[in-house]
Amino acid sequence: MRKDLIWRLPLGILGGLLGLYAFPTENVFWIAPLIPAMILIATLGTTFPAALLIGFLAGQAFYISHIEWLSLYLGPVPLLALSTLMSFYFAFGTAVTSWLYGRLKPKGLGLVHFALAAAGIWTLREWLSNNFPYGGFPWSRLSMTQSDSFMSHWVYWGGLSLLSFVIAAIGSLLALLLIDRKFFKRRGQIATFSTLSALLVIPLIAPLGLGTSKSGEITMAAVQGNANAGLFSNLSRGTILDNHIEATRNVIESGQKVDLLVWPENASDLDPLRSEAARAKIDAVANSVDAPFIFGTITKRGEDTYNSTLLWEPGIGPTDYYDKKRPVPFAEYVPDRDFWRMLAPDLIDLVPRGYSFGTRDGIYELDKYRAGSLICFEIAADDISRGLALDGANIILSQTNNADFGYSDETYQQAAIARLRAIETGRVVVNISTVGLSEIYLPSGDVADSLPWYEAGAMVTKVPLYEGATPAMSFGVWFDLINAIIVFIALANGLRKRRTRR
Repeated sequence: MRKDLIWRLPLGILGGLLGLYAFPTENVFWIAPLIPAMILIATLGTTFPAALLIGFLAGQAFYISHIEWLSLYLGPVPLLALSTLMSFYFAFGTAVTSWLYGRLKPKGLGLVHFALAAAGIWTLREWLSNNFPYGGFPWSRLSMTQSDSFMSHWVYWGGLSLLSFVIAAIGSLLALLLIDRKFFKRRGQIATFSTLSALLVIPLIAPLGLGTSKSGEITMAAVQGNANAGLFSNLSRGTILDNHIEATRNVIESGQKVDLLVWPENASDLDPLRSEAARAKIDAVANSVDAPFIFGTITKRGEDTYNSTLLWEPGIGPTDYYDKKRPVPFAEYVPDRDFWRMLAPDLIDLVPRGYSFGTRDGIYELDKYRAGSLICFEIAADDISRGLALDGANIILSQTNNADFGYSDETYQQAAIARLRAIETGRVVVNISTVGLSEIYLPSGDVADSLPWYEAGAMVTKVPLYEGATPAMSFGVWFDLINAIIVFIALANGLRKRRTRR
C-alpha cells in the first residue's frame, strides 16, 4: 500500500462529504469549489490506480452525503446501488485528471490551462452520469449548489453545465495554488488571478434579460393540496383529489379573477377521463374558477399507462394533455426488468407497473400565450426545459409530487434546480408540489410567491410572461459538445507528450 494514501484517502473522502453542506438544504454555496479542490489535491501526483480508488471513495461520500433521501422509503440498497454506479464515473474522471497532470507536468501558464482542462473533465463526467445509462441521474451537479448565489447568473449565459464548469475551474485553480507553492512567482500568477477575477466578476456585472422580453402578464393560482400522494400511500381513492379541491376553495370563494389554475403532479388520484365522478368534480372546479386548468393524473390508453398532465377548459372539458417523456428508472418503470429482478426481486416488485414514455410536446396553447408543462424530475433534464422555452412557452409549469421524500433535502434540491431553470430560460418557473416546497421563480431568480411544507394553500399572484431566447438557449445547447471536444484535445495532448518523452 502506498504510504501517501494515508492522507490522500481521508482528504478525498472529506472533499466528497462537503456535498452535505454545499447542496440544499444547507446550501453553503462558497463551499462548492472546495469539493473539486480537495479531491484534486488528494489525487494529483499519484498513480492512476490510486487516483481511481480515491475518486471512487470520494464519489461515494459525495453522493451518499446529499442524496440520502433516496433511502427514505426503499432502504439503503437503492441508495448504495445508485451511489456506486455514479462513483464509477466519479472515479474515472478523477483518475483521468490525475493522469493528465502527470503527463503534462504543467508549469506557469500551463497550470491555468490544466485547471480549465480539469474543470472540463469534471463537467464532462457530470454530463455522462446525467445521461447514461437509462437516461442517467441528472442530479448532483455543482451548479445546483449556486441557486442562492450571485454565481447562478452564469446559467443565463450557458446553462447548468457552464456553471458547473466555472465552479470546478475555481476549485482547480485553488488546488493548484496550494500544490505548486512557486506558482505565485511565475508567469501564471497574473493569468490565475485574472481568470479567478473574471469567473467571479462576470456574473456580478453582466446584465440579465438580453434576448428576452416581457409579452404580458397573467394572474395565476397554483394550488398545493398537502396530500399524501406517495408511492405507498394508503389513502382511499379520491382523497388526494378532494384535498386539492378543498385547497382551491379559497381561490373560488375569494371571487378573484384568475387566468390559469395549476395543480401539481398526481393531484387527482382518479383519472377524470375514466371516472365520471372525478370528471364531474374537475368540471365543477374549472367552471367555478372560469379559467384554463392544468393538473396531473395517471392516464391509460390501450395497454399503456402514463404520468400525465391535462388541460381542462371551463365549459369544454379536456382539450390537451402531456405525458411524461422521462419516467424515472426503477421508480416509475423498470428497464430490463427480468435481469434486475434476478438480482433484487423484492425491490423490483415494488414497481409493479411501468409508465410508458410520452411523445407529445408539453406546450399548451392558451388564450394569447403558451404554457409549458414538465413533470417532477424532468426539471433536471436540460433538454426538457430548454425545449419548452425554444418551442415558445411564455411560462414554465414544473408540476411535481415530493410526498415520498418527507422533510428531506430532496424538495429543496429540486426547487434549486427550478430556480436555476428560471434564470437559464428567461421564464417564470412555477414549482408546484403536492406537499411543498412550492415556489414561483422569476427570471431574475427572485421568489414571487411561496407555500411552506405540508400546508394546504394557493399561490395567487400576477406573473409576467416572456418570449425570446436567452444566450443559454443558443450557446448552452452546444456547450457540452464544445467542452467534450476540448477535453479530448487535452487528453490527446497528454498522449502526445508521452510519446515525445519516449
